[in-house]
This record gives sequence, C-alpha cells and structure tokens, in this order.
Amino acid sequence: MDIFDKLKSKTTPLGQYQHLADGYYTFPKLEGQINPRMMFQGKEVLNWSLNNYIGLANHPEVRKADADAAAEWGMAYPMGARIMSGQTSKHQELEEGLAAFVHKEKSYLLNYGYQGMVSIIDSTVDRKDVIVYDAESHACILDGLRLHMGKRFVYGHNDMESLRKQLEHAQHLTDKTGGGILVITEGVFGMSGDLGKLDEIVAMKKDFSFRLLVDDAHGFGTMGETGAGTGEHFKVQDQVDLYFGTFAKSMAGIGAFVAGDKDIIDVLRYNMRSQIYAKSLPMPMVVGALKRLELLKNAKHLREDLWKIVHALQSGLKAKGFDLGATNSPVTPVFFKGQVGQATNVLLDLRENYGIFCSIVVYPVVPKGVIMLRLIPTAVHTLEDVEYTIKAFSEVNEKLQAGKYDADQVTDMSV
Repeated sequence: MDIFDKLKSKTTPLGQYQHLADGYYTFPKLEGQINPRMMFQGKEVLNWSLNNYIGLANHPEVRKADADAAAEWGMAYPMGARIMSGQTSKHQELEEGLAAFVHKEKSYLLNYGYQGMVSIIDSTVDRKDVIVYDAESHACILDGLRLHMGKRFVYGHNDMESLRKQLEHAQHLTDKTGGGILVITEGVFGMSGDLGKLDEIVAMKKDFSFRLLVDDAHGFGTMGETGAGTGEHFKVQDQVDLYFGTFAKSMAGIGAFVAGDKDIIDVLRYNMRSQIYAKSLPMPMVVGALKRLELLKNAKHLREDLWKIVHALQSGLKAKGFDLGATNSPVTPVFFKGQVGQATNVLLDLRENYGIFCSIVVYPVVPKGVIMLRLIPTAVHTLEDVEYTIKAFSEVNEKLQAGKYDADQVTDMSV
C-alpha cells in the first residue's frame, strides 16, 4: 500500500471532523494585538484562551526590547548550534538569571519546550532505569517516554498511594538491573489546573531512592511567593532535582530551560540531541527573554494583578454553582453536563452571540457527558471582563439545561 494513501485514509479524534471544524473550532484565527480583546471572524471577542498570564506579550518594555534587539542583531545571529558556533554571552547571562530565579545552581537554555522535555527524558535515563509518571502528564512527557528503552510505570493522577505502589515495583526492578528511578510530574496541570503534589512526592524520598523531574510550564512565573514556581509554592524547590520551565506561558515568548545541580546540567548540555543538533536561539529572543525575566523578578504587581483576576473569576463562578474541579492555579476549567454535539453549539453561541472566545474540551479528554470550557485569566483582564463572563456563562448554562443546544444549528440564541 502506498504510504500516502494510508495517511489520507487515516482518521484521528482531531482530524476526522476537520472538513467541518477547520478555521473555526480548530485552527481559529485570532487577529490583532495580543490583548483580552481581539478579532475573530471579523468580530471583537473577549479572549480567555491565551497563556499570557502576567500580560508580557504586549508589555511596552517587552515590545521595545524585542524590537531593539531585532534591529541590532537581526534574526540570524548567532549561526549554528550552541555547542559548535552558536554560543554568546547573552545566552549565558540568561541561563544564569534563570537559575538564580528558580533557586538552582545552573540552567540550560532550550529552543522549544516540547522538544526540550522529550530530550531531557531521553538524555537522563537508559534502558536499566525506570520512569514513574503521573497519568495526566503532558504530551511532551509521553513522547519522551516513547524514546525510553527501559520500563515505565504510570500512577493514578495525583494518587499518592498509587505512586507508592509503582515506586515499590520500580525499586524491585532496579534492584535487579542496577538502574535508577526517575519520577515525572507537572507542577500545574495545564488542563485541570490542579497542582502536582510535590510536597507529598518528595516526602517519599525517605522510603525510596529516586530523582524528581517537574514540568512547571504553567507554574513558572505564576506560582510561589516570587513566581519561582510550584516547588516554591510548596516550599520544596530544593527537593526538585530537575526543574523545567517554558517561555511560552508567563514569559510570552519562545524557548524553555531546565535547571538543577551544576554537574547534572553539564551532562545534559553535552547529551541533549534536540539542542546539540539545533540552531541556537536567535539573539532577539534571548535579549527579549532577559527583559521578560527582569519583569518577572521586579514587577511584582503584575503577578498580583493576575491573582486578583483569578480570585474574582473563580470565586464568582463558584458562587453561581459552577464546578471548577480541583484547580489551585490560574487555569480555570468550568464543567458542564452535556454531550459532544451540544458542546459545539455552546461554543458557537459563546463566540457569535456573547463575543467570548475560550477553549472547549470534550470526550475522550473528559468523561462522556461532560463539557469543559477552559478559561485562562491574565493580569491584563479587568474585573468588568470577569463580571460579563460570569453572567454569560450563567445564561449559557440555563440554555444548556433547557435543551436549547440540542438543535443541529444555533442561530441568535442570546435574544
């Protein structure tokens, strides 16, 4: 069989409806400056879908730093991979600043978060080692696991008794192989918003010998007293052996980093294939990241503004009886009872008649009969945005319960 013929006949949960969804439900175009109000399909919408947590995407100091660096350096410099010809003092300065910010000895700059996590896992373990990971780990972690030639055990999401059982299995196996154990979890789970139980996980180090890798993409810059992440929030950052953060959320940029003990980071620098064989991050992105890091450290009011909106949104929704699951972070999932067919009409009504743009999640990501709308509050949203959204969600829920989304097509349901 021709491999292209096979590809064209292949269906996936996302791809099977692309002829109906493309450009609206999938691959939608949000246009204009990154702000709470943007344009979608020619209309202004209140946007709750971007991980611009502390509002740096359109911050004037960030925009100026990006523009000045692009004008001075262009987008090509430095050329080549860092290990060969792409190293600069600015790259080193950023790494030193990131390490200090998350309270680690050293950090290593990565071109992309997704590829970086895959390569961290690949470089840290060998076939004798065992990985134990949370069942709701991000796709980048799962793809990293696929490269692992040894055993891996999954524990129930945030289920510490399940983790203990898997650690017992892993310890028994590594006693035979002579390998080690790597536990992987997230700091903030990006879909549900709940926190990995880092304090309870590190407490198990007294009973088991393992190292802990934390993907804190959504916690870096948002969690903890200084924004240093979920480990700081739980006061166990020193027990997190490898800390991973990305620039795609709080720093509103491109890139990522891994931080830990100096000797381990040095090993990763010489073994991470995704960095050894990839061009160095362009200078404007590095200089821009330095400015973003400066604001993370010094503009405490931005994080305070974020949490003011988070608390107002989440407390307001709960007061109206909405189920927000177990979120303890800015990520705000709102759960409704309904079927997949109703979900598309809910989203259509929100976008067309209420002017609200947010993400929607249905089965198989959530159980059958559940619709989840995910809201991402930011420091640049307003309390008026929150009030309007809570009112709109209340009206949408009333319509859903009354069966008004059962039809094949939603028209003007706001009247």
